[in-house]
Amino acid sequence: MNFLLWGVLPYVVVAVLVGGTVWRYRYDKFGWTTRSSQLYESRLLRIGSPLFHFGILMVLFGHIGGLVVPKSWTEALGISEGLYHFNALFFGTLAGIATLGGLALLIYRRRTTGPVFMATTKNDKAMYVVLVSAIILGLWTTLVAVGAGHDAHDYRETVSPWFRSLFTLRPDVDAMAAAPIQFHIHVLVAFLLFSMWPFTRLVHAFTAPLHYLFRPYIVYRSRDAAHGAGARAPRRGWEPVGTRDNAGRRRNR
Repeated sequence: MNFLLWGVLPYVVVAVLVGGTVWRYRYDKFGWTTRSSQLYESRLLRIGSPLFHFGILMVLFGHIGGLVVPKSWTEALGISEGLYHFNALFFGTLAGIATLGGLALLIYRRRTTGPVFMATTKNDKAMYVVLVSAIILGLWTTLVAVGAGHDAHDYRETVSPWFRSLFTLRPDVDAMAAAPIQFHIHVLVAFLLFSMWPFTRLVHAFTAPLHYLFRPYIVYRSRDAAHGAGARAPRRGWEPVGTRDNAGRRRNR
């Protein structure tokens, strides 16, 4: 069972994620969208959406730092184990609460705003359940670590080596099997979320409009600049055509 869960299932999830994304892009380009509902309600959206997106970015960077960066690298940089875990717990808790709070506002908005709720599909509802479960389970592992204090399980000795071993196609099944149950459940729910990803509105994350950060500025010509030398002054609405000259002076016919 451990071999199937931690040695085979990760590659199945990656195959579904990549294959499903390619299929969605080729055969459902018009459905590759968030189905934005800003026109129906914007007050809660202005609060919940940035809170959720910035929180989920912090969660992403925290997972990359905790799973990809080996323990020996942080020790070589002079970061003590206590300082590392304090930052991980503090910022991890902050990111999780921000993400969960933003998502709660978005779900409340979707449920209480009639047109938005009518546009919510069963697919969306299932995705929200799995996404909320993954976030809550992540907070659960953090709170368990806080409660255990110095006796907290060090995931960088079990989960992190297993995660990095997946890239070498030699998964360290025993390392992951040695992790506590809360990590197992959290990872399995994450597997389910990534398997659903290509078939939900979450797929829009793969086409975030990052090119907006690098596109050239749009130059607008002001009205005053357009009325410089040689420019024709605007005609008043009550004036007949040809009653003003280029300098803006009134001219008699």
